[in-house]
Amino acid sequence: MNTPDNTSKTTSVPEGTAVPVEKSDSQWREELTPEEYRVLRQAGTERPYTGEYWDTHTEGVYQCRACGSQLFTSQEKFDSHCGWPSFWAPLAEGTVRYLHDRTMGMDRVEVRCANCDSHLGHVFEGEGYETPTDQRFCINSVSLRLVSPKN
Repeated sequence: MNTPDNTSKTTSVPEGTAVPVEKSDSQWREELTPEEYRVLRQAGTERPYTGEYWDTHTEGVYQCRACGSQLFTSQEKFDSHCGWPSFWAPLAEGTVRYLHDRTMGMDRVEVRCANCDSHLGHVFEGEGYETPTDQRFCINSVSLRLVSPKN
């Protein structure tokens, strides 16, 4: 991951790079529910253990709820017991972008959809999870849509 303070095998869309899907604020408000808009466009956070996918084990691909881009798969999802869906890596290089986030008195790395710049959640490293990357992409369920192979 190419975060503000770290570089490893997964890269991001460089900060300041234009994203393919650009819509006006009013267009986003029309297309998204109030909760989707709050999280995806205003970088909100859903309450832990309340989202649709925090404990889901269904196979499939997780898409961005705002634009439909494929972001994560169930193969990289793991049980972190944090209350939000957790993944150890995105689906592919360049599907997400990273921003240094110093809000709420914290120093962390925000994860956004590289296609539409919607807020997804945050990524944390070095927490001791036994995953191939030692990373936890902590993603809001409301930012995602799970598409199973059966659909």
